[in-house]
Amino acid sequence: RSPSPTDRGGSETPKFGAHIALSAMIDPNFGWGGGRPARIGDVKAAFLVESLTGNTWQAAEKVANLLAQERWSITGLSKVKQPDYASIQEADLILVGTWVHGAFVFGQSPWAVSNIANLPTMRGKRAAGFLTFALDPGKALDKLDRALGDTGAYVIGGLALNRGKLDEHSEVFAERLVDAVAVG
Repeated sequence: RSPSPTDRGGSETPKFGAHIALSAMIDPNFGWGGGRPARIGDVKAAFLVESLTGNTWQAAEKVANLLAQERWSITGLSKVKQPDYASIQEADLILVGTWVHGAFVFGQSPWAVSNIANLPTMRGKRAAGFLTFALDPGKALDKLDRALGDTGAYVIGGLALNRGKLDEHSEVFAERLVDAVAVG
């Protein structure tokens, strides 16, 4: 059985973040028209990314392209360690992506978590995190959520994406972001 995207280290039925109204993900009749929540455009999103092998950066680009198809504006795509402060200030939602490092099945954590926790320009912003991983993200997403919260950002959720299924998991993440913003 291939790994699915997970939002809490190992969940086979991921739910996008614990900080949003999950009724949109659980109730198929939630929103307009008895189906998915209404889509909204004109959302501005900034991406902050750390990538070792290029997988996390590739996931960010895929998600950015999918969000642009939903009429979102991407204000910037920059490195966590070299953030584009203007794009962060302009954005409604900050998306922070990094990779999971540590031993194969224990001690996992998000790379550059201390840099993420010290981003002062995220105060009062909504944020969501994403991680790329090979085997098991462990509790890395929880650690990323805490680091994002330490910036003063309102964390709406996050998702761990298996690097072997970036296309599929990037689509899941983009869809959940659009749904979360439509509900929240």
